Amino acid sequence: MKRVLIWVLSLWSVVGIGWSRSEDGLQELKAKDRLLSFLEKDAVSPGANSLMIPLTLIQGAASKGAVCLDGTPPGYHLDRGFRSGSNSWLIQLEGGGWCNTIRSCVFRKTTRRGSSKFMEKRLNFTGILSNKAEENPDFYNWNRVKLRYCDGASFSGEGQNEANQLYFRGQRIWSTAMEELMAKGMRNAEQALLSGCSAGGLASILHCDEFKDLFPSTTKVKCLSDAGLFLDATNMAGGHTLRDMYRGMVTLQGVQKNLPNTCTSQMDPTSCFFPQNLIANIQSPLFLLNAAYDAWQVQESLIPSSADPHGFWRDCKMDHSHCNSSQMLFLQDFRNQMLSAINGFSMSNQNGLFINSCFAHCQSERQDTWYANDSPRIGNKAIAASVGDWFFDRTATKAIDCPYPCDNTCHNLIFNDVTSTITISESTRLTFTPLNLLNAFLITLICVPNASWGFSLDRD
Repeated sequence: MKRVLIWVLSLWSVVGIGWSRSEDGLQELKAKDRLLSFLEKDAVSPGANSLMIPLTLIQGAASKGAVCLDGTPPGYHLDRGFRSGSNSWLIQLEGGGWCNTIRSCVFRKTTRRGSSKFMEKRLNFTGILSNKAEENPDFYNWNRVKLRYCDGASFSGEGQNEANQLYFRGQRIWSTAMEELMAKGMRNAEQALLSGCSAGGLASILHCDEFKDLFPSTTKVKCLSDAGLFLDATNMAGGHTLRDMYRGMVTLQGVQKNLPNTCTSQMDPTSCFFPQNLIANIQSPLFLLNAAYDAWQVQESLIPSSADPHGFWRDCKMDHSHCNSSQMLFLQDFRNQMLSAINGFSMSNQNGLFINSCFAHCQSERQDTWYANDSPRIGNKAIAASVGDWFFDRTATKAIDCPYPCDNTCHNLIFNDVTSTITISESTRLTFTPLNLLNAFLITLICVPNASWGFSLDRD
């Protein structure tokens, strides 16, 4: 009988550990999704006088294989330009991280980041998408488009996984969306700006020259990457969290075939997904808007929970004011790496920069950081004014802030308990599931055979 119970215990333990780990993995994916939602909340949450623009699904996209992770059609939100902006177009590529494993992509297709079934039917246009001159002085009356992100590879994947019904069609989504918008009047654009935030900011770098090639040479075309300068940096434990994640994503989603050969002819595909290895070869004018201490990179790349199982860095990660001197030195080194990565890029007269020393992310989509009375500034110039001056060639814009804590105009992000559930350590976490409790019960039966359970155990 004891042998039978030991066998049952072993079987249930294996299943229980699998279920527990599966639950931990799901909770971690949900926590990462909550972090992205927190970073985006001001951009998607409507205010009292919000401009809410309806979602348009791209008809016929499925016939071209241009579908979201779950096979649903991609979509966008378009607010038409007026008066002097009628023939000007701004395309904003939505961000939202990436998926690098079957599991994370399967989870992603149950959210708006992987399926148009879950996308908001109306989206708040704010910041660079606002239609008010007092909120968006240079682009308010342009045709403004928000292209939704539902592929998980910065609009650059090509492939599928039939067993899990996953479609990696980011490149096709990009191409099909551009075809649709060109047919809706963008082909007549006198000027156009491709913009994007986070993973969309990286996409605006990847697709910048493709975008320019859509138009005749007489069209003024430039690109803006907001919070898209993801660095190939080591984390606080010496690991390469972001590189490892990118490697999985590039391989799984077939991204390598869509990366520029100017890079892949010299470096491995994973390296060619990092902007620092791409920007020197972008032919079109490009503006890099980035926080020197990017909040997402601090959270997920520099101080990932997996590298800090005992939580020594947790307070610093959640609120930079709680970082000790050695931790702040580590973050200052990250800023130095960013400045080094853009050194060559900054030499070109056609390029622009706004690198402020803030703990922020996606500053073009939030009204308070894009253009407001108290919005962040470098040299007394707000982000919107800096981008506008660069686009319209009013003045060269290469603004780089002094190191933290010199800038008192920052709108720094404090995470409090928003991301606390990300801190998951399988080595220390105890999850009480029915299987765990059954295991404990069986252990008690084996270890305490004379316990008063109302029956006795036979011995072999």
